[in-house]
Amino acid sequence: MKARISFLISAMVALSSTNVQASSHREAPNVTRLPAVDSTDFYAFRSYESDRGDYVTLIANYIPLQDAYGGPNYFAMDPNALYEIHIDNDGDAIEDITFQFRFQQMLGAMGAGVTLPIGPEGATKNVSIPLKNFGNVDNDGAVNFYEKYTITKVDGDRRTGTKTDITDGVGEVTFEKPLDNIGEKSFADYDAYASTFVHDLTIPGCSTGGKVFVGQRKDAFVVNLGKTFDLVNYVPLDADGSAQDDANDDLADKNVTTIALEVPINCVVGDGNNVIGAWTSASQQQARILNPDASFAKTEVNGGAWTQVSRLGMPLVNEVVIGLSDKDHFSASEPKDDGQFADYVTHPTLPALLDILFRDALGATENIAPSNFPRTDLVTAFLTGFPGVNQQATVTASEMVRLNTGIAATAAADQSAFGVVAGDLAGFPNGRRPGDDVVDIALRVVMGALCHPVDLDGDGTASDDLGICDPEDAPVGDQPFSDLAPLNANYVDDAFPYLKAPLAGSVNP
Repeated sequence: MKARISFLISAMVALSSTNVQASSHREAPNVTRLPAVDSTDFYAFRSYESDRGDYVTLIANYIPLQDAYGGPNYFAMDPNALYEIHIDNDGDAIEDITFQFRFQQMLGAMGAGVTLPIGPEGATKNVSIPLKNFGNVDNDGAVNFYEKYTITKVDGDRRTGTKTDITDGVGEVTFEKPLDNIGEKSFADYDAYASTFVHDLTIPGCSTGGKVFVGQRKDAFVVNLGKTFDLVNYVPLDADGSAQDDANDDLADKNVTTIALEVPINCVVGDGNNVIGAWTSASQQQARILNPDASFAKTEVNGGAWTQVSRLGMPLVNEVVIGLSDKDHFSASEPKDDGQFADYVTHPTLPALLDILFRDALGATENIAPSNFPRTDLVTAFLTGFPGVNQQATVTASEMVRLNTGIAATAAADQSAFGVVAGDLAGFPNGRRPGDDVVDIALRVVMGALCHPVDLDGDGTASDDLGICDPEDAPVGDQPFSDLAPLNANYVDDAFPYLKAPLAGSVNP
């Protein structure tokens, strides 16, 4: 067996000359038609900004694959949608706290829209301009489009629970969102401009306040879309780390719209062991009637019950775990009902697909996919959390990001991109930080890494046996599967909202 594995790894390295990846941000067929409510990534981690260790940061990204030059309308949030971040703090897979975000859009000139006088003197007409800005934004305030939003805290059921408004530091219930980064002529210093939209919060029931930022940021995720979904047109292994290359990231030139929320830890934990589960969702109302005489203020009329159309917790689940026939159903479901999708975790198809694609090509004579069924290792990683790390005292198996808020944050300079399995207990899958290389981790876990000893104590050696499954169950589970696109804490900022400023749509010569 050892000889076969050695040959397999050598063959993989010899044949691997390209890149990999795993997530398109467009998780299900239906949501591809609704990009404004398509959640791309969700992060939950104990804040590691200096002097913010008593806070937890929750980041929900929406509107995938934004080209910075995507004008003239760029990437506004849907004013007819309900964006939510949910927290389960008692382990029953039902939200105990929800933060709801609703957006509004308004034209410049007090809602009338900026106009220019056009025509000869004495016969001019004031005509509405076609652009969202008409000059420099951050210095001159030449803006023709505004987005604002409200935040509501719901205690209990997301629809029937107790609702209270979240306000800023002076009692205002409406927050402003910056314009997207149109370009370097429209903004003299976009980063400084966007920083003025980080708002302080007064949160009902919390002894101290929090922070919020909603706006465009550089997408922190790394992915090679084409080769991944061309039947995994790569060999996902990097034996010595030499194949890591930023050129392998297809999202290197993409932005995303971020909802970032920082709240006090003592405001979100329950009475248990400091572990919270969290996820994001977006909903639309069931009925939509299009206005045949559409205007800026009224393109449609919406009514009926809120219906969830997008959901995201742990990364990559809907893309590469849930079957195509159930992807839209998963998007519409809630964690409490995840038992209906259990087969996709206990009997996953991705390892079998990797075996089909690579076994013969590599000359392997035996199945390279893990053979322990049901895959209790994957249930632990994705549905329950690890005992003693991020598993709640009472837990209902369900898909969400689980974070032990009692584990101190690791400073950015000391973080391991491989999180828990590399001894950094403050990283994925104990929550998820923007610098965690979740693709590499997920590839290794799905191929059986947890059946082999791992480094849970951070001493630099993989000597901790989890006892979930045995090494012989996963013949290549101890190998360095990778997406070949590097990611670590240096790729993001070390202060709220953590994701870097978005790429500019135009760069000055």
